[in-house]
Amino acid sequence: MKLGVIKNKGAVVITDKGYAPLSELNFAGSIEQLISTGANGLSEIKNNLSKFKKFIPFRNEELDAPLRKPGKIVAIGLNYIDHASESKMELPKQPLVFTKFNSSITGPFDPIIIPSSVTDKTDYEVELAVVIGKRAKNVTKGNALDYVFGYTIINDVSARDVQFDDGQWVRGKSLDTFCPMGPYLITADEITDPQDLQLKCAVNNEVLQDASTKDMIFGVTDLISVLSKSFTFEPGDIISTGTPSGVGFIRKPPIYLRDNDLMVTEVQHLGKLINKVKVI
Repeated sequence: MKLGVIKNKGAVVITDKGYAPLSELNFAGSIEQLISTGANGLSEIKNNLSKFKKFIPFRNEELDAPLRKPGKIVAIGLNYIDHASESKMELPKQPLVFTKFNSSITGPFDPIIIPSSVTDKTDYEVELAVVIGKRAKNVTKGNALDYVFGYTIINDVSARDVQFDDGQWVRGKSLDTFCPMGPYLITADEITDPQDLQLKCAVNNEVLQDASTKDMIFGVTDLISVLSKSFTFEPGDIISTGTPSGVGFIRKPPIYLRDNDLMVTEVQHLGKLINKVKVI
């Protein structure tokens, strides 16, 4: 199932015929609230959707980020072998964890706003994002996918000068609008294998990242299992699983995002983000 949020209209199910508001499928709540209801809530939505007739057409620009208030965004650094190598850093023995603040979330077709007074070295990072479906603590690797509600796309936009000057990553990764997300939340039953998805990021029609999730150092099941031993995941929490090689700060000369650049970020089966850059 493809879930989304229409700006000023709330949570919806998106189909080839248009969208169906969750409120007309007998669920008066947000996607975050739907996740918290567990399998029963999703099953009821599917049942009601099978009888729904009044689908509403929409434009992509009407879509907002599917989740605006996750309990936490757990982000992973250096999780692709080639990216760690190009960064001239040792392969991590455990997941390298940081976070992005919720206030950095923006819509899948909204502009990325770069404050020139803060940074002039802003980078792009395509990432598969995993949305947790139920409380998870001390999860085994074999059962880890049972805790996944679905998947979406995040571009982990990064102010590299801030990131490296600070010596830790949170501020440089959390500027307002630096977490475009969406365009949908695809339920886990539609993704057979999260370690077999192609990722791409293009800037001004030039493909700069092109890889597969099979190249992750720590796959989705590893991340859920290892991290849940340290802290508890709650329904609606997000794991942004890291980016592959091809990022801008490594290139010679470096490629940083500039005013009016157009980023297209995509993950196979999950859609694409299209975000224009605005420098202020």
